[in-house]
Amino acid sequence: MSTSPPRPAAQELAPPSFDDATSLARRIDDAIGRVIIGQHQVRREVITCLFAGGHCLVRGVPGLAKTLLIKTLAEATTLKFSRIQFTPDLMPSDILGTEVIEEDQTTGKRHIRFIPGPVFAHVILADEINRTPPRTQAALLEAMQEYQVTIGGVRYPLERPLFVLATENPIEQEGTHPLPEAQLDRFMFNVVIGYPDAADERRILVETTAAEVPAAAPIATGQDLERARLLVRELPAASNVVDYALRLVRATRPDDPSAPQPVREWVKWGAGPRAGQALLLGAKASALIDGRSVPSPDDVRNVAHVVLRHRVLLNFQAEADGLDTDRLIGQLLDAVPVG
Repeated sequence: MSTSPPRPAAQELAPPSFDDATSLARRIDDAIGRVIIGQHQVRREVITCLFAGGHCLVRGVPGLAKTLLIKTLAEATTLKFSRIQFTPDLMPSDILGTEVIEEDQTTGKRHIRFIPGPVFAHVILADEINRTPPRTQAALLEAMQEYQVTIGGVRYPLERPLFVLATENPIEQEGTHPLPEAQLDRFMFNVVIGYPDAADERRILVETTAAEVPAAAPIATGQDLERARLLVRELPAASNVVDYALRLVRATRPDDPSAPQPVREWVKWGAGPRAGQALLLGAKASALIDGRSVPSPDDVRNVAHVVLRHRVLLNFQAEADGLDTDRLIGQLLDAVPVG
């Protein structure tokens, strides 16, 4: 199977001016910031993933506004939003849609009609995706990678843009089903939401218990986002940036000669080529958001954790030593030379 991300749909779209795309990203962030207090890094990572054309896994303990963040992002656009609450009894047809047999009242002939499921949207919230069995989790694979679903041998294309955001609660294990590595790899970013600092938490307490609840106003259309994604792909990446992303990905593999000692000791499986693609697209989107037309190695470093933390599988020794993936990636960034 090809590891190349899906190309934009064939349509007459011209990329926006660079300044317009940068302004759009900042206005989306400002709109989200009216509802989501603090969490500046998380907001930036989600918007970076949106502009890079990927999908995002959002992890955090209950009560940190994961669902609200995603709903607010959808409200900041004119896109169709769909929320899928993943439960143990959820079936693939509950996500993709189903075929029903109908009878024509005039002719008496029967025909099959397809009723689209909630995956036929632009911004999809897969809430608590690890609460449903792998069979149902896998229903999203074709949609995320190929921008289509297949029902009864018939392919139904999905409209663009498509942005799937899945949430997970990392502290609750009973009754959950960890996502298979193959599906984890379909998520460009794995964003982790932590607790807010004291000042932001005080604002949350004051502003969310008042009579007036803030809301985000729609400012971006689907065409705006598709054009911005096209511009991200057109940004040039210098050879040193490409080489640095390549070195980082190859250094995550314990059997690669370039792997540093921590990787050889603690990693079972490293990242594949799709991780390198995500590093470059994420670096380009990050540069655009900052108002720079050319990504640098620092942009690659800035997205390294969100790209690699779900693609590097630690071994038993790492778990016994109390090592987590983020700490290992930090050691990897220290070990791999930039130039």
